[in-house]
Amino acid sequence: MGWPYLGIFFGLSLLVCLCGFKKYVYFMSIGYGFSVAVIGAALAVMSLMGIFRAQAPHYLLFLLLVVYGIRLSGFLLYRELKNAAYRKTLKEATGEESALPFFVKVAMWLCMGVLYVAQTSPVSFRMINGGAVSGFVWAGIVICLCAIALEAEADREKSAQKAARPDMVATQGLYKLVRCPNYMGEILFWTGLTVSSLDTLTGAGQWATVLIAWVCIVFIMFNGAQRLEKRQMARYGANAEYKAYADTTPILLPLVPIYHLNRQK
Repeated sequence: MGWPYLGIFFGLSLLVCLCGFKKYVYFMSIGYGFSVAVIGAALAVMSLMGIFRAQAPHYLLFLLLVVYGIRLSGFLLYRELKNAAYRKTLKEATGEESALPFFVKVAMWLCMGVLYVAQTSPVSFRMINGGAVSGFVWAGIVICLCAIALEAEADREKSAQKAARPDMVATQGLYKLVRCPNYMGEILFWTGLTVSSLDTLTGAGQWATVLIAWVCIVFIMFNGAQRLEKRQMARYGANAEYKAYADTTPILLPLVPIYHLNRQK
């Protein structure tokens, strides 16, 4: 199954996620993106060293992991450093940092390390198994590229619309399709990565790792959308325009009539 290689990636992820001991939310934000980027970079370096047999499309997969991770964590870090309103929202959402026991932080650190290795395992397993380039690789690359472009555009649109109307959520562009296009992009990216591995996975362990990781990220995105909706309802719930928007725009998946993940009053 390639456990030694996964162990290396686990160690790298833990190293990156040490930032979470400063602020535990970093385990799931800054540590998340940079872990993905570091694992992608490690796969590229190991391939250049001859440990894995990689062709040009494989290097595209490595690059996608690096670009995805740096874009995500870079954006989150920039937003926290530059946006006072976001820092306030983040503090309200996470509570007092000192209230979280150290052993809980250790458990989160280890669990996040395992999760990030599992999420990137479709690419790792293809290299470990010596999988050749196939249509699945190209399909996965295309899906991942679309996901990265979608998330970047969603960030741009949200910044522009919030600058124009600070008192209202973004409702135009991609936000006409779903209320949480970034979370939709997350699901799409990891779906693409999963697709890229479907013809090379061997054994129950590899299949279980890849599929469980995909289910986890879908669950996390739905949970994130639920928490975001709860915060928005607290802030904009009395706004008739927001209510009309929320009641008619799917929260996460376009054309799927799931409008709310919280019980409505």
